[in-house]
Amino acid sequence: MGREELRVFVTDLGERPYRGDQLFRWLYTRGASRFDEMSDIAQAFRQRLNACARIGGVRHVRHQVSPADGTTKFLFALDDDRTIESVLIPPASAFEEESGEEQNSTPPRERLTLCVSTQVGCPLDCAFCATGTMGYVRNLTAGEIADQVLTIGRVTGRTITNVVFMGMGEPMLNYGAVMRAAEIMNEGMEIAARRITVSTAGWVEGIVRMAEERRRFKLAVSLHSAVEETRTALMPVTRRYPLSVLAEALRSYYQTTEMRITYEVVLFDGVNDTAHELRRLIAFARIVPCRINVIPYHSIAFTGPEGFAASLRPSPRLQDAV
Repeated sequence: MGREELRVFVTDLGERPYRGDQLFRWLYTRGASRFDEMSDIAQAFRQRLNACARIGGVRHVRHQVSPADGTTKFLFALDDDRTIESVLIPPASAFEEESGEEQNSTPPRERLTLCVSTQVGCPLDCAFCATGTMGYVRNLTAGEIADQVLTIGRVTGRTITNVVFMGMGEPMLNYGAVMRAAEIMNEGMEIAARRITVSTAGWVEGIVRMAEERRRFKLAVSLHSAVEETRTALMPVTRRYPLSVLAEALRSYYQTTEMRITYEVVLFDGVNDTAHELRRLIAFARIVPCRINVIPYHSIAFTGPEGFAASLRPSPRLQDAV
């Protein structure tokens, strides 16, 4: 629940609306996991809360730390026994603004970025994505999304400074819950809007809606190629939204928000790392002010991919391209 929902909730229980504000602060700013921790709320009301409500949306199962750079992958269980993953990215995240204001406000060694999931599985079936091999199961609730941040904060004892909606699932296909969770992170967890990034495979309706609603969260687009045929092979969503349609949506988004866009690109050997591909990428990047985030490819061989997906290999020309 957000602040207004909590106010309605406590009012329905016969309490005054300010009790909802207290709950909001305890849940999201202080990260309380039990009602009994809420020391400035009357004991009688806490007992009523224990009887009619509960705190939590995800359950930490285990986590694994990469010996290479300290990146940590978390496995969570949901109430229906489905599982999702979140990834805690150490300092030097690619999603941090390079302006002096951002650099000074959060020193690089203190930045901690969390990549959160928005769906169980994903319906978009991108050729390089392990989640796509699961198919689509269901959307996460706003609580299940926000609780990934809260739970990892409790498990690690560290403060999350940046959040990227780039885990399992396509965030724009769960737009309402994603935006509610982002608002809770912004207002309740005090994560600045400029440090919250919504990443999409190019679902145009969501991009347009973010612009219309004047959302101040950052936008990242999983692009990977500016050649229609290549992008279609990598990302079937291109059949629904050709590059020309996506480009027009991004122009409109920038004209409305004046916010720079981040393009995410994974380079594959002989697929999108040729001179022709990179020239087209550069041309696409000139449509609006942007940054290009080149991401290393992590094999999905463990999923048993077939056809084109099975042929994908990381580009040996990655450093040259960068």
